[in-house]
Amino acid sequence: MASASIFDDLKADHDRHRELLAEIADAAGDADKRAELIEAFRVDVSGHAAAEEQSLYATMLADPELQEEARHSVSEHKELEDMLTTLYGLKTDGTAWRREFDKLRTRYDHHITEEEEEVFPMAAELLSDADEARLAKVFEARKPAEAKKAAATDPTEKEEKE
Repeated sequence: MASASIFDDLKADHDRHRELLAEIADAAGDADKRAELIEAFRVDVSGHAAAEEQSLYATMLADPELQEEARHSVSEHKELEDMLTTLYGLKTDGTAWRREFDKLRTRYDHHITEEEEEVFPMAAELLSDADEARLAKVFEARKPAEAKKAAATDPTEKEEKE
């Protein structure tokens, strides 16, 4: 991606995620296509969230002025992960699946809109251009590895925390 700013990278991913969610919604009646698309979404959004936490949110957590916003966004990542796990426990051609998907889509849209309109501008005020470029490099380096890890993970199994 090689963007100049972490925010450019994150926004590009958000736009791609919006498109994937629209494709999933449009795939009604084609359970196989819907399953394929939701898996692509899960893997990409999981890699995105983990890399975002390791770059932008790790930096924000170190700044007392940004900690609360960072914690809120990270907690929403976990909430969305849990919603995806629930979705994987349902048949993709059922009404329960569609209802849960609609909840996930609404919640994800809220999350990324909040990031773009509130969190990113707040962080941008306190980060230098050099910081934004450095964080973009961290994000770009971490996302493929995190997406690969997500692809190898069974989405129906909850991770055990010690």
